[in-house]
Amino acid sequence: MKIENIQRVAVVGAGNMGGQIAQQFVHVGRYEVMLMDVSDELVNLGREGIRSRLQRFFVDKGKMTKEEMDKAIARITGTTKIAEAVKQADLVVESVFEKLDIKKEAFRQIDGNAPPHAIIASNSSTLSITEISSDAKRKDKAVGMHFFNPVAVMKLVEVVRGAFTSDETVAVISDLARKLGKEPVVCKDYSYGFLANRAYGAMNREALEMVWERVASPEDIDKALKLGYNLPMGPLELDDMVGGWKLKADSEADRIRELGEKGRLHPLVKIMVRAGYTGGPGKKGIYDFWKEVMNR
Repeated sequence: MKIENIQRVAVVGAGNMGGQIAQQFVHVGRYEVMLMDVSDELVNLGREGIRSRLQRFFVDKGKMTKEEMDKAIARITGTTKIAEAVKQADLVVESVFEKLDIKKEAFRQIDGNAPPHAIIASNSSTLSITEISSDAKRKDKAVGMHFFNPVAVMKLVEVVRGAFTSDETVAVISDLARKLGKEPVVCKDYSYGFLANRAYGAMNREALEMVWERVASPEDIDKALKLGYNLPMGPLELDDMVGGWKLKADSEADRIRELGEKGRLHPLVKIMVRAGYTGGPGKKGIYDFWKEVMNR
């Protein structure tokens, strides 16, 4: 397969990342996209999120017209069934919850219903592509395509080669990333977190430890890292924004299995999540926990 053969794209999972990935395909790539989630409500939320982001960051800033936005939205078709979403797809991007058993089941259903030529890419940020696709028949066409948040802004896409991923699949996904305005880096499926998240995780753990030790406030730690290393966001505010504390708690078993003791949940995160400071849209995170609990 070549990039020219990709005409129809399916995105399985219409949440924060899935919606943003679908947006990149319809806006920059100008692909027709089937957006799938488990309920009409979630599909509609995903579509409305795309409309809201395009309006706010592109139309309102004069980077695209309302007519262009409407045409982009019109390229999205929604469904609640995986079989319907992928039956005519040339590429399927899986972007379901970051939990191994959920991703494996999604991959199994995609593999059983997509055309034989279709590539299946996972947006997993940490989990083994080889293991996610272990029940799939087309292991040569299984690959990681890890976008970073926010998708419209972040240039990196990690193209992750599983144990059986073909050179052709890696080349097509790398070319596709470039077409979408991204810079691909290819890595092997050897380490938990691939490249960027493996290195970033160490910085995140140290930032947490400094809050735990009361070296400085989360805000000042983020400020130091942003100004010192030219980061667009600090690691603590990023986890507050995306609900990273809950994700860390939910993925502890996977991390311990892959990393041993290094994968254990930091006690500060455990306490925060138990207290409801999980981060995520409309929810409190470490910034509020510092002010309302740690310093009262």
